[in-house]
Formats: sequence, C-alpha cells, structure tokens
Amino acid sequence: MAEQLRVGGFVPLTTLDFPDHLSCVVFCQGCAWRCRYCHNPDLIPPRAEQMHSWDSILEFLARRQGLLEAVVFSGGEATLQHDLKTAMQEVKKLGFKVGLHTAGINPKALERVLPYCDWVGFDVKALVEDTQLITGVSGSGQANWQCLELLLASGVDYECRTTVHWDLIDPQRLLELARRLSTAGVAHFIVQHVRTHSMLDGQLTERSANLGTAALWQEISALFSTFVRRND
Repeated sequence: MAEQLRVGGFVPLTTLDFPDHLSCVVFCQGCAWRCRYCHNPDLIPPRAEQMHSWDSILEFLARRQGLLEAVVFSGGEATLQHDLKTAMQEVKKLGFKVGLHTAGINPKALERVLPYCDWVGFDVKALVEDTQLITGVSGSGQANWQCLELLLASGVDYECRTTVHWDLIDPQRLLELARRLSTAGVAHFIVQHVRTHSMLDGQLTERSANLGTAALWQEISALFSTFVRRND
C-alpha cells in the first residue's frame, strides 16, 4: 500500500482535470522547482501542516466505484514521490482510470509511472534554453524536454500545455516553442493564461498578462491537430 504518499490536497469531483471524465484529484505534496507563476505554492514544500492520508482516499474511492471514472495525480510534482507507482496500481485495481499532471521534472521518475497512466497533462515550461528563467533550476529545460520525448514515445493519451506570462516568454518565443513542439510530434497544445493570484513570485501579479494577437494564435493553431487557449 502507498502509505507514504504525501497528499497535500484533495478535490473529490472535477470535470476539468481529465478530459471527458468525472474525476477526483489527488494533490501530491512537494516540488523540486520554483516556477515563478506557480499558483499552488503551498504544495512546494515536502510536507504541509494539513495532510490527507492515502488510506482515507482509498476509502473514499471504494465508495465512489461506478460513480467516478478516474483519479488524477497532480501536485506539486507527483512523480517525485516513490509511492506514486503503488498508488496508481491500487487505483487501477479499484477500476478507475489514472490521470497524471506533471511538469516533467525527472525522466526516470516519469518513465517508472507512465505504464500506469491513461492520460497525461504535460507542462512544457518553455524552450529548453529558456526554462531556467521560469523554474529557477539549472538543467530543468533538458529534463522537461526529455520527459516530453518519453511521453510521446509511450503512446499514452496526453495534452501539452504552456502557461504564458509575457514577462517570462514573449510572443516570438512562444511561436518558436510551438514550432519546436510540432516538429517533435506534439499534436495537442494548450496555452494557459497565467493565474494572477497566489503566485510564487508576487511581482508578476501586478503586471500585464494579456493574450497576444489574433494573428499569433492563428499561426500557432495551424501547427496542431488540437489547439486551445485557456483564460483562467
């Protein structure tokens, strides 16, 4: 049993976090990156004051069999927890599909759990050479893109999404990012408007986060089978 899974938050019902599925979300505690626009900074430390036991979540899931369709593991960064694989296996045994939200921090950790995933929401932070500006961690761009390669090779259903704040990525760099993703084989791409509350870097909150021009979005859209803009 995944008794050591550190869970910092739990949402019992959502229609947003796994496309076309009624799901619950398990927010795993802890993250190795410090993304400046992170809207869940309370999930960054390895432990929090209020934690949810994995046993209690399994009990909840046992009562929701036939009602919920999937369990989504989010964070923080869920793949950094050693017990995630076991937790996914336990969810599968109960008859639920497994979704994963990940920033692609550690290729080996992602590779370990991909076989148990039915769908992955993958955060592409930026171009390889620009990623450290967002995460504050050296080598994060290489790790992020290596994880993307693993995901695309796995055949698991996915969406790739990039959070946009124009202080961190300008329109031309975003277009270049979209081109590189398309060349890499990404078919499903989402641009997310930055959430301007509860961000890790408070200075970003007061700055413009407009969504660019229609021409930019048309050019990006033409590169993918599916392109969506989310304005939170």
